[in-house]
Amino acid sequence: MTFLHRHRRLTPYLLLGPGLAWLTLFFLAPLGFLGHQSLETQNPLDLTYTFKWAWHNYGDAITNYHTQLIRSFEYAGLATVFALGISYPLAYWIAFRGGRWKNALLLCIVGPFFVTYLIRTLAWETILADNGFVADRLRDLHLLGANDRLLATTTAVVAGITYNFLPFMALPLYVSLEQVDQRLVSAAQDLYANRAWAFLRITLPLSLPGIFAGTLLTFIPAAGDFINAQLLGTPNQAMIGNVIQSKFLELTDYPAAAALSFILMITILVLVGIYARALGTERLTG
Repeated sequence: MTFLHRHRRLTPYLLLGPGLAWLTLFFLAPLGFLGHQSLETQNPLDLTYTFKWAWHNYGDAITNYHTQLIRSFEYAGLATVFALGISYPLAYWIAFRGGRWKNALLLCIVGPFFVTYLIRTLAWETILADNGFVADRLRDLHLLGANDRLLATTTAVVAGITYNFLPFMALPLYVSLEQVDQRLVSAAQDLYANRAWAFLRITLPLSLPGIFAGTLLTFIPAAGDFINAQLLGTPNQAMIGNVIQSKFLELTDYPAAAALSFILMITILVLVGIYARALGTERLTG
């Protein structure tokens, strides 16, 4: 008899072992270190840090940077809504009308991921430039004033976030829609439901798992993003990620940066919990 046959009760733990070790080493341990660091105080003379249960770091972080925190969730929320509005019709068409071109169309969605995140954002900086093609055409149509601009605005930042995270929304939606049994839609139409009613009663409810997954995959990383605000915006569009990045890498104010990181993470967890409860994740995943 092999070892596993003799110790069957140990089999689940042995299978879980590598994953648990990975999570402990690369997630729980850094998270614990970050939590410890968030409660330190900085000596302004020699720039050393001392652990003193400095809970005031959290209060100071919220007081000083609540504007950037709120702005981050506003931008992430807008980008998520826009990504959903763009991705749902796109995924719907690919799933039900794509035919033999499905794989090619999905490749077009995933294709930008073959280019680094930074280069994709820099490309948007070129597209939205003051003397670029887009701005000139909008001025020709009198949709943009002579002294107005697209770059370095909230519009540019939200557009960049939406573009960069669009595949995270489109792919889960496609997977969810592709699994919808079209015979159910046909049955609804046979029972005198029009196309809109059949969509609202059949297709949309069955695609809710994809909507739930896509919105989470878009909103969570978008809330912590800082590249788009840095390259496409100004300090007036700074997000909480920009503040954390500056605290860690430029000002070396590690306790404040760690506290902000925990505040961002906890706030996202609370919002996700409320969202999951509102949609009913047990019903969706079931």
